Amino acid sequence: MSKYWNQVTASLTPYVPGEQPKDKTYIKLNTNENPYPPSPRVLTAIDEATNADLRLYPDPTCDALIQTIAAHYAVTPDQVFVGNGSDEILGFAFAAFFSPDRAIRFADITYSFYQVYAKLYNLSVERIPLDADFNMPLEQFYGSEGGVVIANPNAPTSTFVPVDQLRVVLDHNPDHVVIIDEAYIDFGGESAVKLIDSYPNLLVIQTCSKSRSLAGLRVGFAIGHPDLIEGLNRIKNSFNSYTLDRLALAGAQASFEDQEYFERMNAKVIATRTWVVDELRALGFLVPESRANFVFITHPNHEGSALFQSLREKGILVRYFNQPRIDQYLRVSIGTDEEMQALISALEEIIH
Repeated sequence: MSKYWNQVTASLTPYVPGEQPKDKTYIKLNTNENPYPPSPRVLTAIDEATNADLRLYPDPTCDALIQTIAAHYAVTPDQVFVGNGSDEILGFAFAAFFSPDRAIRFADITYSFYQVYAKLYNLSVERIPLDADFNMPLEQFYGSEGGVVIANPNAPTSTFVPVDQLRVVLDHNPDHVVIIDEAYIDFGGESAVKLIDSYPNLLVIQTCSKSRSLAGLRVGFAIGHPDLIEGLNRIKNSFNSYTLDRLALAGAQASFEDQEYFERMNAKVIATRTWVVDELRALGFLVPESRANFVFITHPNHEGSALFQSLREKGILVRYFNQPRIDQYLRVSIGTDEEMQALISALEEIIH
């Protein structure tokens, strides 16, 4: 610990991303990246934006991208916010809408960045235990003192709450913001965006990293009541008015303009996921139903940590969480058919 750190810095336990080893070539199924490239239109748009204008600041209000997203989701531009990945937007939202003197609620097994932000902003947290099947006990989110955050589909469990069931959580928290984090929504779930006009306390956050294959550009967006969007902009403009660069703006906008490619690539991921789940269950794995681009797996006869290490030795990276309740599980991203066949073949060797 450095003597120059303040008390907040010294107390933090930062988020730990999936490993990115450089010692050899791996099949990477540990960071939920899309196995397919972005739309060719994205690459063309970035190429065209790579010009002398890079000497100029990008549009601080991101008007063109916001208008494109608004048209895509049939909302108004003042209901849309864009940022440097959904993680940044989550950070802005925690700062804008939650207060240290009122405890917020999120699941005990969910995206670990929520706890990191809560610590960073000195927020109290009530962690709601998922049930034995990793389902969300929604009634325990009613009447929150300070706000609610729900990842849907949830990470790392992959489970999904139908949108109509989320209405009740919103109804029971009319005076506090309910954040629905939809990073994986495009892989088989229905978005809560359709509820925006009915619930001024709802903020839906999505990302272009997963379903649009733009993890390398870092683009996320939020949709909600104009008052919430203004709150996000107040926080953003107190940190950095130019959160998205020119290339990211051009590439993200182009991704929304190629709906056919977007739907075709997501359909490939979903088809592969369906096949992989059947193969894994045939090998004796327990696999909750997934609406994400990953699966959450455990085997009753094999330790999770041992499976993780054995796969790593075979050149396949998956994610292992050494924490209570899920230390026997592995989170496995959906790759190409060839990559997933390599995974199944490796697991057959390990198990048999």
